[in-house]
Amino acid sequence: MQLIIAGLGNPEAKYAHNRHNLGFLVLGAMAKRWSFGPERRRFHGLAAEGSIPTPAGAVRSLLLRPQTFYNDSGLSIGEAMRFYKLEPENIVVFYDEIDLAPGRFRMKTGGGAAGNNGVRSITGAIGPDFRRARMGMGHPGHKDLVMGYVLSDIPKADREWVNALANACAEALPLLAAGEDEKYQAEVLRLAPAEKADPRQPPRD
Repeated sequence: MQLIIAGLGNPEAKYAHNRHNLGFLVLGAMAKRWSFGPERRRFHGLAAEGSIPTPAGAVRSLLLRPQTFYNDSGLSIGEAMRFYKLEPENIVVFYDEIDLAPGRFRMKTGGGAAGNNGVRSITGAIGPDFRRARMGMGHPGHKDLVMGYVLSDIPKADREWVNALANACAEALPLLAAGEDEKYQAEVLRLAPAEKADPRQPPRD
């Protein structure tokens, strides 16, 4: 295995359509677009194997949905990384980001957790230098509202752009597999251009 692509979320059915499960949604789109194999229970998660074409050849990849609950995702990702003897640079994590306006998308390597307990868990397991695919969900306006916001369902009015973003992340995947993170970010935004940000929620990149 050359690349692990993880998506963060919570495993129970009641969380399936939450904002916090955007990572799971994106991995589903990737598995479908690139014909990954069936998911199997491995690494305290659900894992599917497949290959992503790049100009340099196919990149053998694992799509991983930790089943540990969002805030303990590091247990699953760390176990998979050690099993395949990979480095953090071979790990890409997709997750919802409240400090980005809805529909925005940013790639980043390393950095802090910015209050995201899932990212904090992963950093504790493998260090901070993994690749992060941050998908904007917007901020509810006050820190006391954050938990209820991320654990509530994506509104029907937002599902069109959410699905477009998930499909764009899947379609552009060969660029990510090739290590071209900046080009991947640009292509995702080209395929799923975000609506003009609400001036009350400026993106904090």
